[in-house]
Amino acid sequence: MTGPARLGLAALAATFLIDQGSKLWLYLGTDLVLSQPWRLAPFLDFVVVWNRGVSYGLFQQEGGFGRWLLVAISIGAAAGLIYWLMRATAPLLAVSLGLIAGGALGNVVDRIAYGAVFDFVHLHAGAFSWYVFNVADAAIVAGVVGLILDALWPRARTGTEAPRA
Repeated sequence: MTGPARLGLAALAATFLIDQGSKLWLYLGTDLVLSQPWRLAPFLDFVVVWNRGVSYGLFQQEGGFGRWLLVAISIGAAAGLIYWLMRATAPLLAVSLGLIAGGALGNVVDRIAYGAVFDFVHLHAGAFSWYVFNVADAAIVAGVVGLILDALWPRARTGTEAPRA
């Protein structure tokens, strides 16, 4: 196994463990469900939202078929990302893939266990309200940003300076 693959798998494991740990602690270890919202800062609350859809609450699924279809798609996507991660030669690419796969698997566990994804972080400012998300969602977004940077920044892929024009 290459060094980048090890980094990617570490990112996957850390994402998964932090995501599931935070969700289990907030859901089972606190009274957040009964006493929400928790105001942590003028722009940040913890709330409980059960997301039966995908990113940003799109494609809400009320029935069992939709739930299990999303589980199957997510597992397939995570498997493909892990396959790609194992072949990555650049640390940024491997870590980015690990963040996305770890986030996807964290949300899969929620769908299997609860039928929906447990989201709890609510960012807002004045009348502006961002969607409610969790650690897995944040890791997925960070991983996508990393993939974009890897694609745009040749040094990240090759470990060398980009040729000058």
